[in-house]
Amino acid sequence: MVPRLGFDTITKSFPGVNALSGVSFDVAPGEIHGLLGENGAGKSTLLRILSGVFRPTSGTVFVDGEAVAFRKPLDARHAGIAMIHQELQQVPHLSVAQNMFLGHSLTHMGGLFVSRREQEKRAAEALSMIDRSIDVSAPISSLKVAQRQIVEIGRALLDKAKVIAMDEPTSSLTPSEFDRLAQVIADLSASGVSIIYVSHKMDEVFQICQRASVMRDGNLIGTVDMKATSEKQVIAMMVGRELMQEEHHSFVTNTVKLKADSLSSATKIKDVSFTLHKGEVLGIAGLVGSGRTELLRLIAGVDRLTSGSLSIDGKAVSLRTPRDAIAAGIGLVPEERKREGIIPMRPVSLNMALASLPAFSSTGVIRQGKLRATAKELLQRVNLRPFQLDRPIRLFSGGNQQKAIIARWLAAKSQILLFDEPTRGIDVGAKSEIYQLIETLAREGHSIIVVSSELPEVIRLSDRVLVMREGRVAAELGRDELSESAIVAHAIPGAIAGASAAAHPA
Repeated sequence: MVPRLGFDTITKSFPGVNALSGVSFDVAPGEIHGLLGENGAGKSTLLRILSGVFRPTSGTVFVDGEAVAFRKPLDARHAGIAMIHQELQQVPHLSVAQNMFLGHSLTHMGGLFVSRREQEKRAAEALSMIDRSIDVSAPISSLKVAQRQIVEIGRALLDKAKVIAMDEPTSSLTPSEFDRLAQVIADLSASGVSIIYVSHKMDEVFQICQRASVMRDGNLIGTVDMKATSEKQVIAMMVGRELMQEEHHSFVTNTVKLKADSLSSATKIKDVSFTLHKGEVLGIAGLVGSGRTELLRLIAGVDRLTSGSLSIDGKAVSLRTPRDAIAAGIGLVPEERKREGIIPMRPVSLNMALASLPAFSSTGVIRQGKLRATAKELLQRVNLRPFQLDRPIRLFSGGNQQKAIIARWLAAKSQILLFDEPTRGIDVGAKSEIYQLIETLAREGHSIIVVSSELPEVIRLSDRVLVMREGRVAAELGRDELSESAIVAHAIPGAIAGASAAAHPA
C-alpha cells in the first residue's frame, strides 16, 4: 500500500538552531498517527512544513507517493492537507458557515457578492457527515469548544482533506466531549482520511492512535505500534529517561491558614465552606462548569462575594480586588495562561515581577539590578529553561511559562497559592517538574489549592479533595478515600443513586 503521507529525511535549520534532523516516517491511508514529544522536540516545525508555512532545508514530503513542495499554506490545502490548531483560527462574530469558508468565500455576479445561501448549504453538507446538530447560521461564538473543533474538521472536509493534523485538540474538552471527538476521528479514519494527532495526554493517544512517531530534540526517536508498547516506554523515548512514578507526599499541618465560610457569588458559587491548612494541597474536582474556577477567582479577588466570609490566619479579610488578595498573600496561577497570566512580549524577568513591582522600583523607575538579582535567584529555583532572563516569555514553552508564574508568587512572598489547571498544555517532562514544585512549596509551608480536570493529577497531588457540583461542594474526600470512581460518583448528578440501584437491583 502506498502511504498517504511520507516524510523523507526532513531537515530544517534556522540561524544557530537545527530544528529538525533527518526526520523520516510515513502515515497510511485512514491511519490515526500520533506525533509525540516534549515541547521543543520539533513537532510544530514539522507540522509547519507539512502545512506550507515553512519549507524544509532538505528532504522531501510525499502525498500519495508523489513528491510535493509547498511554497505557501494554500498549496498544502490544495494538496489535501488540513491543519487544526490548538488555538482555533476562527472569527467569533461570524457564523459557522462563514468561518468554514474563511479565505475562499463562494461568490456570484463576478465576485461582487458572497453567496451566503450556497455557503450555508455546503457547510451543512460537510457537517452532516460528522455532526448534524450544529446550526451553520449560528455565530461560532455560541458553540461549545468541542463543537468549534468539529466545525474545523468540517472545514477540512470542505477542502476534501486527505490528511488532517490536529494539534492538542482536546486541551479544553471535558471527558464526554473528548469521547464525541474520538468518535468523529474514528469515522474519518474509516472513510480513508489520515489523522496526525498531537497530544501530551498519553491516555488519549493510546485510546485512539494505531501508531505514533516520537520526537526528541529535532530527531525521530522511533515509530511504535501502540498495541505493542507501553506508556512508560513512550515517555522514556520522549524525555530520554524513565520518569519516576512518584508517590504522593503529605506535609499538611494542623494549622488552619485559610477558612471559607458560606461563600456565594453571582458567578455560580453557592454556600461553599472549607478550610485550608498550612502545608496542605487541597484538590478541587468536578465537571467543567461546576464552579471550580469561579471559586478560585473569588479567593483571588477577581470576582466579588455576594455573601459569606474569608479569614486568613484567623483574621477576617475583605478581598474586593486582586490587589487586596496579593496583599493578603494569595497568588493565582490562572487556567488561561497566555491570556491572563503573562505579558507575551515582555522579558521573563519582568513577568516574574508583575505582582511585586513596587519592591523593584524607586520613584516609578524599575531598579534593573535588583530585578535581575531576584529573577536570577527565583528562576533558577524553579529550574527555568533556557535560563535567559531577557528573553520574551512568549518564546518559552508552556511549562517554563508556568514556572515563571510560580516564581512571580515567590517574589511576592505569597503563602496561599491557587493553581487552576496547572499542567494544561504542558508536556510530560515539565508536568513532572510542576508536580515536584508544588510538593516542594507545600513542604516549605505554603498552602495550596489545585483545580484540575485530570483526575489522576488531582489524586497524585492532593491531601484532600473537594468535589464540586453546580456551584456547591458535593463531597469532601480524605486521602484514603481518593479514587477516580469516588470523585466521578459525587461529580455527576445521580451517579451515586444510579450506582446504588445497579448494586441493589429490585
